[in-house]
Amino acid sequence: MNENIVVLDTHIWIWLLIGDEKIKECGFLPYINKAVKEYNVKIPAISLWEVSMLVAKNRIVLSKNTLEWLTDAVSAPGLTVYPITPEVAYESACLPENFHGDPADRLIVATARALNGTLLTFDKKILEYGAKGHIKTIIPS
Repeated sequence: MNENIVVLDTHIWIWLLIGDEKIKECGFLPYINKAVKEYNVKIPAISLWEVSMLVAKNRIVLSKNTLEWLTDAVSAPGLTVYPITPEVAYESACLPENFHGDPADRLIVATARALNGTLLTFDKKILEYGAKGHIKTIIPS
């Protein structure tokens, strides 16, 4: 796989698309901008479900209805939704060192591992997992 692949955790994807200041301040934009030019920004398929659930539980509010937002979000230039392939499904069930049980996080981590990509996240558990060498991450500033 291409070493320039960047996988966005769901919250990073949302922040990127809504222009949240956190995405500008965390140091991730240079990695994202480089990967966008090469169409190497991947969104794990489970993130679409996560966004839908966040809206349904009133944890986030989008600028338009969820289906419209998702449709626009997956067609943003340089981004590609990466499906739950057999490799991702298998990897999510066999993550080394007993990664925690959240199915969405497991699928996001498995997607990054399957692609040999760098996962951009603020999730402390995922960052700790990366620090152990199980996944490539970048510590946000």
